[in-house]
Amino acid sequence: MSRTKLPLLKQNRTILSEKLKESLSSVLPVTGIVFLLCFTISPVPNGLLMGFVLGALLLILGMGFFTLGTDMAMTPIGTHVGSAVTKSRSVWLIVLVSLLVGIFITMSEPDLQVLAEQVPGIPNMTLILAVAVGVGVFLVVAMLRMLFRIKLSYLLIGVYAFVFLLAQFVPREFLSVAFDSGGVTTGPMTVPFIMALGVGVAAIRSDSDAENDSFGLVALCSVGPIIAVLVLGILYSAGTGEYIPVTIPEIADSKELSQLFLSSLPKYIEEVAIALCPILAFFVLFQITKLHLKKGELIKICVGLVYTYVGLVLFLTGVNVGFMPVGNYIGQLIGSMEHNWIIVPIGMVIGYFIVAAEPAVHVLNRQVVTITAGAIPKKALSTSLSIGVSISVGLAMLRIVTGLPILYLLIPGYLIAGVLTFFSPALFTAIAFDSGGVASGPMTATFLLPLAMGTCSGVGGNVVVDAFGVVAMVAMMPLITIQVLGVYYKYKSEDTETTEDAPALPEEDDVITF
Repeated sequence: MSRTKLPLLKQNRTILSEKLKESLSSVLPVTGIVFLLCFTISPVPNGLLMGFVLGALLLILGMGFFTLGTDMAMTPIGTHVGSAVTKSRSVWLIVLVSLLVGIFITMSEPDLQVLAEQVPGIPNMTLILAVAVGVGVFLVVAMLRMLFRIKLSYLLIGVYAFVFLLAQFVPREFLSVAFDSGGVTTGPMTVPFIMALGVGVAAIRSDSDAENDSFGLVALCSVGPIIAVLVLGILYSAGTGEYIPVTIPEIADSKELSQLFLSSLPKYIEEVAIALCPILAFFVLFQITKLHLKKGELIKICVGLVYTYVGLVLFLTGVNVGFMPVGNYIGQLIGSMEHNWIIVPIGMVIGYFIVAAEPAVHVLNRQVVTITAGAIPKKALSTSLSIGVSISVGLAMLRIVTGLPILYLLIPGYLIAGVLTFFSPALFTAIAFDSGGVASGPMTATFLLPLAMGTCSGVGGNVVVDAFGVVAMVAMMPLITIQVLGVYYKYKSEDTETTEDAPALPEEDDVITF
């Protein structure tokens, strides 16, 4: 082995160790809360609990490998491709590449497969294709917005007004699933690549707003799936379909537990391989025709892709096999209790901590600290996001217990978010709408959603109508809390200027670190 490779391997091991420590600190609070519930008000079988423990271990390892792989491969690939496409100055090439990237990456998003199986009355492939086209079209819109410097807030207000107008004509069985699809499809595969595309496009602009405009792509791409499912809900209005409940495995001993995970592993090995293929194909095509990157950088990207692959396989196996059944089981027990309203504060506590375990959240934080040079404090951003998710999960659980229609919460919520765009700085608005998409990732889909489904089953409600929508709520509330943070910083900055004191950058300890 050459001397130049040894420092690189040592550096990777050091960074991986740091990533694993971060993922451990992110997953431990959620694990602790679940243990507390299991040993108090919602006891679960020993085999199921051990499956949760093993799932948590895989989750920690998976997050560590994935975040390292994203830094080494996914972000550089997206940045290089976005920059190369934009440098061509061909609008048609930008439109074509954006459309194809959006479609193929979304079709390979693992969480979309899970959602498709639960949507009533629509064939799985029909839903997947429609949602993928929705993301592709809105990725084109997002790229053109950056090129032609269209204000993001006006565009978001317009598209969400259209969404809620369309929602008036859709059967209620499709509303919750439609809004959930917007959060689910912007998952760990889609977010890093799309956000890096934005950075690549912004890099060739020389104006002062270019870097700020690199945010907002995820926000717009989250709208496409909502519109797609709403349209399908109108076209397939005759279909009713039924919710397929989560299977609670019966685990007798440690051998059965290991077999449960090992038998599920090939499925996720295949899914993640399929998910990475479109990204790899695009990168190879651009490397041959446009990029011509040097050997050293190519090796680094290839190693990063391996880390990404291993990380996602471990992560998805852990959350689907270990977390999903436990979430559903706990929800059923609490929902069937006499005082089932207790799920509201429990959901809020879980929501506060679970957002830190979402892989895509780390990608967003990384871009925020890079673009703003650390000017947004870590505590302020993370606390605002956690508060938003906490409130959203609490509202989702309240809706399950009371049977409140989802539009009664979504319409006022998005109306408040729209009004705040006129008062919050543009950068905070873009970060806020992006955060809604990244916060509602695989942890939400595979733990909070089963928790909501189990609770709804215990309460005796309609799972399709009442339980679905938790992802939509998680995607909505950060739009409000982070923009409120932006308004606070705006007026704090103005007050500081009036006293002739320059606004100080945060101390080193307050900067978002990874």
